[in-house]
Amino acid sequence: MQYLIIAYDNDNSLDKRLEAREAHVEGAKKLMAEGKIIEAGALIEEDQMVGSTLFVDFENDDELNEWLESEPYVTNNVWNMDEFQIVPVKLLSKD
Repeated sequence: MQYLIIAYDNDNSLDKRLEAREAHVEGAKKLMAEGKIIEAGALIEEDQMVGSTLFVDFENDDELNEWLESEPYVTNNVWNMDEFQIVPVKLLSKD
């Protein structure tokens, strides 16, 4: 199932984001190689990272939740999980 993830950061969490960024990017690149993350990028406001957006493809909600349980921006309290958005989507094929 494909999803659009929209995750704004908690207020004043730029330092936490930067501390967790290396682990986040490493994990994201691994999932991209596996086809689980289709595309990802930072949300920018006033030239500063304030969140993330991702297109992901997981087999089911359990697999999605398993990823979130170990995602560094979740475990390090970077993303504001109270406003976290998961939207089912169907992306246009690149073929």
